[in-house]
Parts: sequence; C-alpha cells; structure tokens
Amino acid sequence: MEFSLEQLRADLRGLSPQHHGFTHLDLDGRPRSTGRLSGWILSAKDLNDVEGMPTTLGSVHRQYVADETDPFLAQLEEEGALLVGKSAAPELGLTVDTEPIGLPHPVNPLHPGATPGGSSGGAAVQVARGLLRAAHATDGGGSIRVPAAACGVVGFKPAGIDLAATGFITHSVADAALLHNIVPAVPRARIGILIEPLFAQTGVDPVMLRAVEEAVSTLEGAGFETVAISPYPQAAHTFQTFQDLFTYRLRSLPDAEDYVAWLRDKGRRVSAAEYTQARAHSRALPELLAQHWQVDAILSPMLAFDPPPLGSFRGNAHQENFDAQTRWSPWGSLFNVAHLPAISVPWALPGRAPVGLQLGAITLDDAALLGLAGVLHR
Repeated sequence: MEFSLEQLRADLRGLSPQHHGFTHLDLDGRPRSTGRLSGWILSAKDLNDVEGMPTTLGSVHRQYVADETDPFLAQLEEEGALLVGKSAAPELGLTVDTEPIGLPHPVNPLHPGATPGGSSGGAAVQVARGLLRAAHATDGGGSIRVPAAACGVVGFKPAGIDLAATGFITHSVADAALLHNIVPAVPRARIGILIEPLFAQTGVDPVMLRAVEEAVSTLEGAGFETVAISPYPQAAHTFQTFQDLFTYRLRSLPDAEDYVAWLRDKGRRVSAAEYTQARAHSRALPELLAQHWQVDAILSPMLAFDPPPLGSFRGNAHQENFDAQTRWSPWGSLFNVAHLPAISVPWALPGRAPVGLQLGAITLDDAALLGLAGVLHR
C-alpha cells in the first residue's frame, strides 16, 4: 500500500469529513528530507496543537488557531514526519465515541452507520480506510484501543506516569514499535485469560469470546502458558479510582455544558483526600495485580460487542451515557489506572469484520508487550 501526498489527495476525492475523519487538512506542507521518520505522513488528534492549524478540542465553540506545536508532535516533525491535518475527537476527548460538537461525526468504515469509537475516532477511521499508515492518538481510558478495536486496526497505549498516554493508531504492531522507537522482544510469559467484564455488568458477544478462544490456541501453539482468571476483589475500588482521577482534572473548567459539565461537577465532588487515596491506589495497583493473578499479561476482548450506531451514547441521560460507555469497553481503563502498557490488535474472523483483542501488561514492559502482540498480529 502506497502512502504519499499524491496518493492521499487521490484517496480523499469524493470523501466527506464523515468518511475521512479529518477536521482540518493541509496538504501543502513538505516533510524534512532526513530523519528517522522521513516519509511518514501522519495526522494529529484535534485535542493537540500544531502551529498554524486550528484546534477545536472537539467542539466548534472551543476552536482556536495554535501558536505553537505540542512537544510530542514537534518531535515527530523534527524526526521527519509530515503532519497533514487534524483528526476528529469528541469534546475534550471525554467519551468512547467521536461526536464533536458542531462538527461532522465520523462513521465506522467497517460497520456502516456505527460509531468508530473514541476518543481517537478520526485517527482510527483514517488508518482503517488506508488513507494513512498511522495517526497520532491519545488514551486516557481506552481512547486509542477502543477505536482501534472498533475499526479493525492496531492501537498501542505505552506505559506512562499518568492516567493518559500518547501513542498512535497503526496498521501493524511493527509500525507502532517503529514510531515509538521500540525494539520488540518476545518474552517468556504466563498469560491470564479474562473474559468476564471487569468494570461493568454486561453480556459479552459470543463472537468476542470466539476470537479470544482462537487467540489462546495461537499463544499456546507458540509455547506460552495460559490460565483462566477472574476479576480481582478490588476491581470496584479501581474503577472508582479511575472515575476520581478522570473527573478531578476537569474541576477547574470555566465553561462547560451538558455531559462535560456533568463530568466536571463529579470532579468537583472529589475531595483532596479522595484524590490522594486514588493516586495511592493507582501506584499500588501493578503489584496488587501481579500478586493476585500471578501472570505477566492478560488477554481479553477489547469491546464487549460490535460498535453501536452513531448517537447511541449521547441519546442517554448523563449517568446512563457513562454507564453505557463502560459496558461497551469494561476492561480498558485498568491499564490507565495502573500506568501499564496495553494494545488492541484485530483478530480476523471469516465472513465478518475483525474484532479487537486486548493484551495488557502486568509485569511486562513496552518492548515485551509489543513482542507478545506480534505473536497474535503478524
């Protein structure tokens, strides 16, 4: 597959913003002639700044033109990558769908009429349609992995020191490793198989369970030990920790309405003591998981069922909206709270779109998790 400015211009002909996922396009730039990423054409998520480009933060009412480029994106440009525009995201990146206020809502390329997931939904659409080899993305609760799973591509969230991490949606595990400048290393690992929802009570579509079962056979055939595991006793506390950390950072928003205001107000009800306790649980979580499960990584579905139609979440009252998002992706935010790496890889099934499988590290580092993911997605 060719990825060039000329090919991108051709591929974009006849596509609406709902189908290409861009909120802004600038195809007149020229990449640096040298650098590790010379020749790479990427988009930037529309929550992040690129000098001279508009940033909407997922709402037409928040739009401004950036005076400078965010450091992570500036480093990509320094290494030779060309940023050709901004990819759609929901307002402030706060939902697992991508329905920005006053802007087009991208549609899933694999599931007509359905959400592409979020909050990096525009990025996933661009990669899934073959417009880009990779797209910049961020993940504060599944926002890279959910849309990657929904659109049948790869989404890697690296380890970090905060709830959110910056990464990419890509066509392959190898491309994710290259962009992060990581050399994957296939580990010796014991893998826990978790199919029971972790943070919500919901049914899991049999097609997701079938994909996990097939992936287990592949892993065992490659010599890995697998063991069935169940949710750990402190899971409810971890999910409350996620909510406290996720909303506390919104408490100082000066202007917000509807769902964003509801989340902000939840954050304002989190006391300083509760926030301190949440951070302490987050720091202790990796050791707690390792001791309880006695595994190096876990394999689960990324989503409990196929992507729902556009508007499915927003049509609910705020609490039900939040709960419905959690039911769709009841495993992902664990690795944000624990600051551990996680990846969604597509699993092909005959006669239908692929489904996303999540591999999350418990004791593994980024390189080892990418090496393990490469066993499932070559």
